[in-house]
Amino acid sequence: MTNHKVFSGKFRNPWIALILIVLSLPLQAAEPRELALLSWQGYMDPEIVEEFRQRTGISVKQTYFESDAARDEVLLETGGRGYDIALINGASIRILAKRGWLEPINETDIPNLKHVDPHWRALHDKAETYSVPYFWGTLGIAYRKDLVPFAVSSWMDLLRPEKEIQGRVAMISDARDLITVALKALGYSINSTDAKELAAAEALLQAQAPAVKTYKYVSRGKNSALVNGQVVMSMIYNGGALEVQEYHDEIAFVLPKEGSSIWVDYLSVLSASANKAAAKQFINFLNEPEIAAQLAQFVCFATPNLAAEALLPEDFRNDPVIYPSEEALENSETYRRLPARTEKLRATIFSRLVD
Repeated sequence: MTNHKVFSGKFRNPWIALILIVLSLPLQAAEPRELALLSWQGYMDPEIVEEFRQRTGISVKQTYFESDAARDEVLLETGGRGYDIALINGASIRILAKRGWLEPINETDIPNLKHVDPHWRALHDKAETYSVPYFWGTLGIAYRKDLVPFAVSSWMDLLRPEKEIQGRVAMISDARDLITVALKALGYSINSTDAKELAAAEALLQAQAPAVKTYKYVSRGKNSALVNGQVVMSMIYNGGALEVQEYHDEIAFVLPKEGSSIWVDYLSVLSASANKAAAKQFINFLNEPEIAAQLAQFVCFATPNLAAEALLPEDFRNDPVIYPSEEALENSETYRRLPARTEKLRATIFSRLVD
């Protein structure tokens, strides 16, 4: 009801009265015009981001990290403030949720969850409650067939490199992935908590270290060290290998015979976000089947969106690098949450190798 007192006495001027009425109304939150996404570089199709902006008026600003550990450091420093959405590896979801950094989600928030394979949604602890699967894939070896004088089939080809490729090997600066390859090469589980097995893995990596040119993930563009030959063999994620193959026909990808890790990346809304509704809207948009199919072809990874998978070209669905056979994955594992003492030991091993 209008307060008629504002029109009496010294408030006879109707413009002043109108201003006072407007100021007395509850303030409405401004609609978000930008979302902040914490992600791997090259993990989002710019055309899709632009289409979302055209549909909604909301742009997406991306900040990149180089490893899961680097992402966790950013979240630790900020408590997630300043970001709306983050790419989270499956094994980290539980601990990040326990810290209170992740916002719960469900199909009411994101209706297109109905298209996502329940297997990937529930694969990791708390993933179904706090995240949406983005892509899944494997970790393997990329190598230059014209510069490596043998066929690569084993992690030992990378970890005990022949004389010809010494100093031209690249590894990944991620504690879990780096130790994984050594554990698998020795026949152990990637989730080993055995101190003796971890010591053996470290010894193998330390012996390899003089042959390593870099512990930085090789770039996937035309200037990649794999393309120009500065690196002839590298740890790499399967989709990254496909990207760099576009620039050189002699680059091959191998899922080693000992097996590897099967990773899953998830999209999570951060609890510190002031734009939670818009963040969920963006994730829902990414899971529209046509959008998810386009995104899969851009990043060259397997989509967990079943409706999108049905829209993909046959050659994409049948590519064994993207979708390895059950036989190829027989010895591979997914990462699991490890005891704090094991995580600390692995971090110490990593620091002795890379820092």
